[in-house]
Amino acid sequence: MKKQPGRKTEEKSGQVVSTAARLRQLQMKRIRAALFFSGLITLAAVILGYCYIQESAYSGLTNPFRIWTAVSRGFSLASERFLDPPSVNYMMEMAGRPARTIDATAYFYVLIAGILFVSVFNVLIALSARAFAERQISRQLKPLHSLARTALKLSEEADPTGARGRAAYSGAQDAYGEKRMHELESAIDSIRPEAPDAGLHTGDKDLQGLEEAVNSLLRRMRESYGQQIRFVSDASHELRTPIAVVKGYADMLDRWGKKDEEILDESISAIRTETEHMSRLVEQLLFLARGDSGRTRLNIEKFSLSDMVREVYEESVMIDPGHQWEVFARDEVLAEGDAAMLKQATRILVDNAAKYTPEGERIILRAQPDRNGAPSVVVQDSGIGIAGQDMSRIFDRFYRSDPARNRQQGGTGLGLSIAKWIVDRHHGYFDVVSSEGLGTKISICLPRARAEGPA
Repeated sequence: MKKQPGRKTEEKSGQVVSTAARLRQLQMKRIRAALFFSGLITLAAVILGYCYIQESAYSGLTNPFRIWTAVSRGFSLASERFLDPPSVNYMMEMAGRPARTIDATAYFYVLIAGILFVSVFNVLIALSARAFAERQISRQLKPLHSLARTALKLSEEADPTGARGRAAYSGAQDAYGEKRMHELESAIDSIRPEAPDAGLHTGDKDLQGLEEAVNSLLRRMRESYGQQIRFVSDASHELRTPIAVVKGYADMLDRWGKKDEEILDESISAIRTETEHMSRLVEQLLFLARGDSGRTRLNIEKFSLSDMVREVYEESVMIDPGHQWEVFARDEVLAEGDAAMLKQATRILVDNAAKYTPEGERIILRAQPDRNGAPSVVVQDSGIGIAGQDMSRIFDRFYRSDPARNRQQGGTGLGLSIAKWIVDRHHGYFDVVSSEGLGTKISICLPRARAEGPA
């Protein structure tokens, strides 16, 4: 197959550009590595220097090796209240001398500020070095670019019209392109979507981008299909439990409940409880199904987030007097969205806080603007907290860190999923901070409301 005149030269020019890019990447990697290790060495020198000064003054020694073996040292972090900045103490102990504790909080925070400053400074250096490297490499490769352009010009002068070469090259390209198209169609037709490793593999470098796009689409389809299967399976499992309980009590009624009033009352109470649980589960499933299918419409309006939080607080005090409820919503915080939906999401967070907080403990509700002035709702409890391995999955449907305990407390595993659906449709997000044994703080962060229009 004949190639178009000048094609080899164009390929050489492209290789020059690719070589320049690789040289820039290599040089930038070296610069970033040098900046990282220099910063690491500086940080270690600053910390060791501080320790040497304090231990030398404490022990009366100047030889660092003797100080290292003679003095025992340690750091401790302490915080008076949850989420307060910690204080740092540096403790030293040596035989024959009383132990000494030094407050290193100020030095600790100055060190953090210094690290941030050095990081910003390193970024600026890296950007400057990148620009310098591009100019230097372009200057070094300039003769190669000139050579490629000269060869291209000579090739065009050798065949001024290039009509015959271009016609032959065009025909060969058409035949080659048609063959590749047939191969691509065959490769796509042979894909089996149900296979776990299904994908498009042609082996053609020119089609690599298309392969990645098709394979990414297949992965998303498999994930979506898998989520649907898990959802149906989990829903079936959740419905099977109350149905089995109802069936069991119905059988017991049929055998002994006709004459024994105690069994009759127990069975009626259990059947009523399980029916309510099943009804609540079905309602939540229908809500998520309508939402996923796009049939749920939001009534967007401007409203007072502070009034909504106060309403939830008053309802919670009336429904659950066993906890200490506090509300902070004095300032007027305006939001834009569906007030009923956002109230439902807040109620879900409040119900979860009440479930996992012992009676008599405090639960706090806040309506406040964040640092950017955007409205947010905060629900903070002093309950059992969330384990680290569960933090990333608390919004998954039917996920429970302790299924037995959730079942006893009447949970369905769908509450936080519904709250996330509502917040996502308002273009907001959750901010979750939790520690086991200390409590959980979940914030609903919403976009800023528009200034125009009545509240």
